[in-house]
Amino acid sequence: MMEHVVLNNKVKMPILGFGVYQVTDLAECERSVLDALRTGYRLLDTAAAYQNEDAVGKAIRQGGVARDDLFVTTKLWVQDAGYEKTKKAFDRSLRRLGLDVLDLYLIHQPYGDVYGSWRAMEELYREGRVRAIGISNFPPDRVMDLIIHNEVAPAVNQIETHPFCQQIEAQKFLQENGVQVESWGPFAEGRNDIFRNGVLRSVASEHNKSIAQVVLRWLVQRGVVAIPKSVRRERIVENFDVFDFTLTPRDMVAIAKLDTKTSSFFDHRDPEVVKRLGQVTLAT
Repeated sequence: MMEHVVLNNKVKMPILGFGVYQVTDLAECERSVLDALRTGYRLLDTAAAYQNEDAVGKAIRQGGVARDDLFVTTKLWVQDAGYEKTKKAFDRSLRRLGLDVLDLYLIHQPYGDVYGSWRAMEELYREGRVRAIGISNFPPDRVMDLIIHNEVAPAVNQIETHPFCQQIEAQKFLQENGVQVESWGPFAEGRNDIFRNGVLRSVASEHNKSIAQVVLRWLVQRGVVAIPKSVRRERIVENFDVFDFTLTPRDMVAIAKLDTKTSSFFDHRDPEVVKRLGQVTLAT
């Protein structure tokens, strides 16, 4: 049975969803989203930067799931930061997805005119064109700055969260300020040899589950929304099967010891990273 979190505006969001990051083959993307919908996923996560919103939209139309039962997220890329450009980018994303209303719209990176973007997103939210608005990759100081200078606080912050980068302090801060944590890269994209990790293997063996299922269950028990990605149907089904067991306090303590407190990818405050991401432009 799917569990849900309740956002700061009372909107319910599934705690487990399906992501499509790096699924660049559009036919494969469409097929995998269809497999996810047939498995039972109702939260779908894409982004303008992934350049597969069209494929996600096609799968939604074929999936046979009532629109009210779906929770669809997409994201605003850096090149479209600013008030006017955000409005246009939102319309493009909605058109590609084939939707009239979006469930969650996120600022993908904390760069550029995020305040102009946020004003546009607040308007879209008040107009009922999006049910919730949020952010991605924002560190706590940037989150607080956004909260205190705007009328609508972000409902979600989607950040790197996995056993090697657990975001314990960030989650505590976000919870204190009513912002839901959502994990991207729950499996660290296979880094640090996660699928052979001894601690995770031991916990998985005790519960007769896979390491991937243990990681997702660990996030669910922390109240963190997760959006695992796979294009293999058997993995899509496996990743959904995490609601029939519970990790023990001992398991949770053992996994907590894996935390390196650093990113397995890159530092969003590194000037070279800021420059590189800020220069990525998408076809419109």
